[in-house]
Amino acid sequence: MKHLLFLFLIVVLVQACSPSKFIKSSAEVEFTQPGLVSGQVGICIYDPVKSEYLYEQQSNKYFIPASNVKLFSLYAGLKYLGDSLVGIRYKETDTAIFLVPSGDPTFLHPAYTYQPVISFLKHTRKPLWITEANWQDRPLGRGWAWDDYNDDYMPERSALPVYGNVIHWVQDSVSESFFSVPDINWEVRFSDDTTKRAFYVERDFHKNAFEITEGKAQYKTQDVPFITNGTVSAAVLLKDTVGREVFTKHQLPGGGAGGRGVTVAQAFEGLRVIHSRPVDSLFIPMMHHSDNFFAEQTLLMVSNEKLGRMNDARIIDTLLNSDLRDLPQRPYWVDGSGLSRNDLFTPRDFVWLLDKMKDEFGLPRLKGILPTGGTGTLANYYKRDSGYIYAKTGSLSGVVALSGYLITKKERLLIFSVLINNNSDPAVRRKIEKFLLGIREKY
Repeated sequence: MKHLLFLFLIVVLVQACSPSKFIKSSAEVEFTQPGLVSGQVGICIYDPVKSEYLYEQQSNKYFIPASNVKLFSLYAGLKYLGDSLVGIRYKETDTAIFLVPSGDPTFLHPAYTYQPVISFLKHTRKPLWITEANWQDRPLGRGWAWDDYNDDYMPERSALPVYGNVIHWVQDSVSESFFSVPDINWEVRFSDDTTKRAFYVERDFHKNAFEITEGKAQYKTQDVPFITNGTVSAAVLLKDTVGREVFTKHQLPGGGAGGRGVTVAQAFEGLRVIHSRPVDSLFIPMMHHSDNFFAEQTLLMVSNEKLGRMNDARIIDTLLNSDLRDLPQRPYWVDGSGLSRNDLFTPRDFVWLLDKMKDEFGLPRLKGILPTGGTGTLANYYKRDSGYIYAKTGSLSGVVALSGYLITKKERLLIFSVLINNNSDPAVRRKIEKFLLGIREKY
């Protein structure tokens, strides 16, 4: 009898100390605070070695994931963009060079000094023609907030991005000058409102016309998205860079845009390719800085390489019906960045994807791409013991998300996703941090 009682007590103690019991208790402590009472919390903690879910809370429910969507764009890019980005495709004839854009967002981007496409264009004197026949999308994503059009985190998407599709404005009060990079010939005027004290540039909603409000700061900058107008604005801005006129046309080299003459796929076969840079040199800032523009263009580049045209809806549908067909819950996925509140994913979806990415691309490579504690979007978090968490953040009003890999004190790899919607707690990220730190310390 005493022997049976002893075994019973052992079983009770083991259950009390089990991972699921501990994690559940910790989740109840951290996520039942006043600011989260009216919110929704989804959690999924997974052990990939044991193929075991350690803890789930509403893990099969749909949440707005914000920038966690970039993990899906990253997967697509890792899968289909090869080792180096396609900078441009082109066909050279006796009289001209026809350029077929690839959607590469690093083209003339100020963060990348090496520009092989520009070097090529400057060394040829033939007339340049840009086609946009492989562009079959809209500049702004589905469900994006229209009144964010002037903010630097929402540039327009395009077939041939230049300068990150923004104008970099500078006020230098010391030299009493205002200037832009690149230099533009579009309409610019100064505000006559003397009550405003901060430097601010606002673009007209319908056209590339800018109003500058002079500020009091000695030096101030602002990036403002411009209207791409297909490839028209790119051609205008390229003119000064390459030193000659750049023309635009809708047809592909050889005639036709998929209906008559050559198809997109046939046109691609006969084109030469200039690669711009290693793919990870795009993916690292995309994930570390949660760059919406890079994520959107990554998905469009994948569409271009896989389907021969740039269309986010078509490539999303293609991915969901092929590589991602085994997702636990089919997401409602509408853009590459997570800017849209129409995006709906479950915590299990992110855990499944992260496990798949680990198996297909290797954890060492993903560690080099995702931010860890004290870096990127995790710069102010997980600093005490950096190098044990590699994750993607997500933020919108009322939305906080974090999904990634956690290495415990015992060198146990866990995959996690925490999605929180409709919260009003300003310290919610600290609560997630404390929750994950507890799991790391325990296991």
